[in-house]
Amino acid sequence: MPEFDGNCDFDVVKYFLKLLEDDDLSSGIAAIETLLMILEKKQFDTIHILQNTMQEAVMAMRNTDLSIAAVISGGELFCRFITLSLDDRGSMEECREIMLHRGQIFLAKLQNSRNVIAQQAQKFITDGCRVLVHSRSRVVLKALLTAAKANKQFHVYITQGGPDKMGEQMMNEMESAGIDCTLILDAAIGYVMESVDFVMVGAEAVVESGGIVNRVGSFTMALCAREMKKPFYVLAESFKFTRLYPLNQRDLPDEYKYARKDLNDVSKVHPSVDYTPPAYITLLFTDLGILTPSAVSDELIKLYM
Repeated sequence: MPEFDGNCDFDVVKYFLKLLEDDDLSSGIAAIETLLMILEKKQFDTIHILQNTMQEAVMAMRNTDLSIAAVISGGELFCRFITLSLDDRGSMEECREIMLHRGQIFLAKLQNSRNVIAQQAQKFITDGCRVLVHSRSRVVLKALLTAAKANKQFHVYITQGGPDKMGEQMMNEMESAGIDCTLILDAAIGYVMESVDFVMVGAEAVVESGGIVNRVGSFTMALCAREMKKPFYVLAESFKFTRLYPLNQRDLPDEYKYARKDLNDVSKVHPSVDYTPPAYITLLFTDLGILTPSAVSDELIKLYM
């Protein structure tokens, strides 16, 4: 973790981007670690000032050219969790210690979420199965590596994942672990679908309806899976649950779909993500349990209570 001098101004974006130099760290966890560092090193006179500072920090991280979905949801959940049932009546230092303790617990739980999800997926990844995954997802990779360590033999088809071709990195990581895999063009989804047993994707955000926001092409994959009667599984950490209810692709906010530098004119820019409605999702594997899409709204209510 980068060092932070509490005696000088804290550059939120610089710290956040420094954390993300660790390729295994998601933007949501990096955002939470950044907020925790602010809480640990800065002094606040009131909870109201602290909340405003946290909101400003989340806004600064949202203004980067990275995927912001998990930054928004993770930041909201973190701030909600640490300030629950606190007010200005007690000592601010006592409140700060309580919030810091809560924040550390919250972060530790989320840091273990991939392991929890990977274990849940093991009963579905069986010997001889054929899996289709979309580009690179850290949590999907973790599930597949866990299965490989259990000496399961299976084959994985990986989409190239345009435009950045992150599927190639996913393939290299799996081949290094001895997993049999094949890299395919994104356009070959329909051709390969009839040969696989199920689809397994990650998510940048899980919305209130139980649908997901994920790398563009996920919706196409889900449509094809449903037509060919293949299960479509989503692996996602609970900090990606967000209070958003899109009805279609146009309903998804532009800041989710496009890089910050492109927001002034998106008419000729390719979206980086799309929205997959809940009707196309079979199950969601989360650190809160294995959920049907219809159960997501109940879990969101619990998270924000």
